[in-house]
Amino acid sequence: MRIGAAKESYAADAALFDTPTQRAWATILAVLLVAFPFAANEYWLYLACLVAINIASAAGLNLLTGYTGLVSLGQAAFMGIGAYTVAVLQARFNLHFLPNLLAGGAAAMLCGILVGLPSLRVKGLYLAIATIAAGVLAHFIFSHWTAVTGGTGGLTVKPAQAFGIDLDNSFRFYWLVVPVTVLLLVGVANLMRTRIGRAFIAIRDRDISAEVLGIRLLPYKLLSFAISSFYAGVAGGLFAYFFRAITPESFPLVMSIFFLAAVIVGGMGTVLGSILGAVFMTLVPEVLKLVMGWLPISGNTALYLSPVRTIVFGALIVLFLIFEPHGLAELWHRLRRTFHLWPFRT
Repeated sequence: MRIGAAKESYAADAALFDTPTQRAWATILAVLLVAFPFAANEYWLYLACLVAINIASAAGLNLLTGYTGLVSLGQAAFMGIGAYTVAVLQARFNLHFLPNLLAGGAAAMLCGILVGLPSLRVKGLYLAIATIAAGVLAHFIFSHWTAVTGGTGGLTVKPAQAFGIDLDNSFRFYWLVVPVTVLLLVGVANLMRTRIGRAFIAIRDRDISAEVLGIRLLPYKLLSFAISSFYAGVAGGLFAYFFRAITPESFPLVMSIFFLAAVIVGGMGTVLGSILGAVFMTLVPEVLKLVMGWLPISGNTALYLSPVRTIVFGALIVLFLIFEPHGLAELWHRLRRTFHLWPFRT
C-alpha cells in the first residue's frame, strides 16, 4: 500500500518501474522497438543500429563520469580493445558472438582497471590527460602489433550468426544490438539502486567525505572504471560486427570527445541522459545533412557550405552548455513536470 508518493519498503523504493503508468510506457516503447525494423528502410535501420552502439558506450562513460565524477577521454580506446578482441577471436576460433562480446568486454575491463589506478592520486583534468595517454598507447599497439591487429590495414570481421543465420545487414543486426543495449541500460539503472551505485554517487559529490564515512575510494573507483570499460568493450565488439572491418583509425581521440559530449549534452548522472545524448550526437549531423541536401543549391555551393553543418552542430552543443548545463534529460523532466501540473501551473 502506498501513501502518496512514499513507499513502505526498500524493495518498492528500489524498483525500476514503480507505477503502472511507467510500466505501460515501458511496454509501449518495447512494442515500438519491435515494430520499428518492419517499418523503416535500410538507411534508418543503419542509423538505429549505430545509435544503439553509441548508447551502449555512452552509458558506460556516463557511469564513470556522470555517476562517479571521473573524467575519461579513453572511451574510444576501450572500444578499440573490445573490437580487436572480437575480431581476433572470430577470425582464429570462429566463436559464437556472445562469448566474443563478453571476451571483448572483459579485455577492455582489465585495461580499464590499469588505466584507473592513477585515479586515487589524480582527478579532473589530470585524470583526463592520463586517459588520453592510454588512448595514444592503445592506438600505437593497434598500429604496430601487426601479427595480431593487422597493423594499419586492420582486420575484417565475419558477420555474427544467430541460429545459423548471418546477421549481415542492418535489419538482422538490429535484433542483436538493440537487446544487448537494453540489457546494458537496465544494468546501469539497477546498479545505481544498489550500495555500489550509491557509493559511486557519494564519491562524485564529495570523495573525502565519502572516505570518512567508510567508502574505500580506490576499490570503488577501479570498479567504476572496470564496469565503464566493459560497456565500452561490448560496444566496440558490436561496432566490429556492424561495420565488419576495423582499423586503428576507427577509434580516434575524436570519438572519445564525441562520447563525452554526448554525456554532457544528454545529462550527466542519468540513464536517460545517455540515451538522449547519444541520439542527439548521432542524428543531428544526419538531419543537418538532409537539410543541406534539400536546399536548392548547386554542387559547388554545397561543397563550400559543407562546413556549415559542423559549425551549426558545434553551436548547438555550446548553446546547451550555456542555457541548459544539465542537458536534455533535464529538459525532459521539466516537460513532464509541466504536464503534471497542467492546467494549474502559473
